[in-house]
Amino acid sequence: MKINKLIDNIEKIYNSNQTLIIAIDGLGGAGKSTISQNLYELLTIKNYNTTLLHIDDFIHPKDIRYNNNYDEWECYFNLQWRYDYFLKEIITPIKSGQNFHKNIELYDKNNDTYYLQETNIPTRSIVIVEGVFLQRKELDGIFDYIIYIDVSEETRLNRVIKRDNYIGDEQQILNKYENRYLPAEHKYFSEYTPNIKANYIIKEY
Repeated sequence: MKINKLIDNIEKIYNSNQTLIIAIDGLGGAGKSTISQNLYELLTIKNYNTTLLHIDDFIHPKDIRYNNNYDEWECYFNLQWRYDYFLKEIITPIKSGQNFHKNIELYDKNNDTYYLQETNIPTRSIVIVEGVFLQRKELDGIFDYIIYIDVSEETRLNRVIKRDNYIGDEQQILNKYENRYLPAEHKYFSEYTPNIKANYIIKEY
């Protein structure tokens, strides 16, 4: 199984003297959440202190990430995520080698605000970060191992049509992807070639 091969690779690079930070990168509908959850559960069973973080928990409120001065795809690509907060408040302390124990701000999409979640990451843990665009320059150098899930656009669109019914009906979902998500994904793919630069590629999960 692909996930068992992935576990083997992670165990080979794991250094018991420091925390290992892993990226699960992929475009919308690639299966990042499923693979990340499976990986988290298997590593936990093997007695690794494992934490799973979702980059979509670190986004700006709607009044920032939806800005009529820019095209929709530009808003998604440039205004969506709170990278500064994510790096300063979470990643930098983890990489300092100290135990991480603090309340972190996570986005509440139902209320368009933030709530605090107590998070404890002992040193020598494994931290999995899943989300889109994890190989862009803002996050350069923070991951010790990068996994990219390479799935065709057609397959991904078929998945999100069934999944993203909070957007509306099928046509409304397609419209949002065509205007907001897909152009940003095309820019990311052409600018960063994530399927080439990752340490490990999973095809058509």
